[in-house]
Amino acid sequence: MPGSRHSAAAAQLFFNKRWTIAHRGRHRRRMGHLLVLLGMIGIPSAVLAGPVAARDSGAEERLLAAGSADMFEHVTRGARAERQPSAGFRAKRPGKRYSVTVPIGKPKPSVTLPRIEGPADSRLPLVVIDAGHGGHDPGAISPHNGSREKDITLALARAIRADLLASGRVRVALTRADDRFLVLEERFGIARRLKADLFISVHADAAENRDASGASVYTLSEVASDREAARLAARENKANIINGVDLGAHSGDVSSILLDLTQRETMNTASDFARLLQREAGEAVKFRTHAHRFASFVVLKAPDTPSVLFETGFISNKGDAEFLASPAGQKKVARGVRDAVQLHFARRITAR
Repeated sequence: MPGSRHSAAAAQLFFNKRWTIAHRGRHRRRMGHLLVLLGMIGIPSAVLAGPVAARDSGAEERLLAAGSADMFEHVTRGARAERQPSAGFRAKRPGKRYSVTVPIGKPKPSVTLPRIEGPADSRLPLVVIDAGHGGHDPGAISPHNGSREKDITLALARAIRADLLASGRVRVALTRADDRFLVLEERFGIARRLKADLFISVHADAAENRDASGASVYTLSEVASDREAARLAARENKANIINGVDLGAHSGDVSSILLDLTQRETMNTASDFARLLQREAGEAVKFRTHAHRFASFVVLKAPDTPSVLFETGFISNKGDAEFLASPAGQKKVARGVRDAVQLHFARRITAR
């Protein structure tokens, strides 16, 4: 019927208008969400004014284009261009390059050899006593009385020298008789240049565990006897390094020394003396349970000089620190070293 057709057409037209309005409403909500999202990432709303105005004018093609990837890229690229900082705010490159140098002084060809004390008889054995640390290197510091390892080792070295000289049976030289720094290679280098028969490097240990106490004697081995020996060797060997500069860089001469470590006779002689020292000084000096230990100390690497490193105690321990800092304690240590040295050379003479 004609009336029915007109009614259907009117209904269809009304439906189409409602659908268009709803469709445009959905587009408006989507574009609103997009604007909020773009606002959160910092794109100015003015950049989107064109597409929004086009949407309001009813150009649906512009709406679709605005939602496309190409238009989004165009919009965001313009926003990034707006947000780029002005060249006027950028820091200028420095016109000159600057560097800081710290002079550490020129290395001396060799240190002056110390004076040999004792009887003027070159046939008598020579013992070189090395007081560990010194100069800018204080070594360990006691948390109890503030005593420094470099001061304690120097006092012990002087006490040992006095007792050895009093015996009249050996000659003695100190690697340092005052507060000065020596590179580790220089220490055993002095003993080699003097053709020493025995080299004793005196130290005082420290540990986080303040209950740790007692003396120990180390001889050379490339394989440490335990983890503590490896830790101690690593700490003592760092004495050569100042501000990251290795002052004990190996020369060709020292490199040849390291290759000669296969001379086991020297290492065996040093081990014999280490056991003697523990036995002879054990009555006056407290030793650890496993007192004879092995580690790769630089100062022990002279291939032709029997060498030991004597850790006289822990200055991190209150009792040991007081013992080592007292003249009475230093005298007991010196007496034990003297007795061990005398017996050691008596055995060597008998074995010839």
